[in-house]
Amino acid sequence: MDLGAFSVSLSVRDIEASRAFYEQLGFTAFGGDPAQNWLILKNGDHVIGLFQDMFEKNMLTFNPGWDSSARPLGSFTDIRDLQRELKERGVAFLMETDEAGSGPGSFLVVDPDGNPVLVDQHV
Repeated sequence: MDLGAFSVSLSVRDIEASRAFYEQLGFTAFGGDPAQNWLILKNGDHVIGLFQDMFEKNMLTFNPGWDSSARPLGSFTDIRDLQRELKERGVAFLMETDEAGSGPGSFLVVDPDGNPVLVDQHV
């Protein structure tokens, strides 16, 4: 099962302080809008998202249909197919995507330790 590009989404208190810290570690901004309290940073193939006041906990994020530079892939497993397969495996969902839809969608599951895992398709 290919869940797509991986990143860590961090819930931060001060997006500019977090940006400055991760830039010291060699990350550079390549997406987002700090004025809207979100920013995506990259260091090689490593991607982190900074999100101020958007969610309570840090979470793992997967993006079907994207590579690590947020470029659309020619082929990928659609989020609705991933959701159906995970349901068949007995995974419980906190949030689901509309299985009758197409294009963008997302679902949210939580691991046994309470860590949220977001699968968020943008294409």
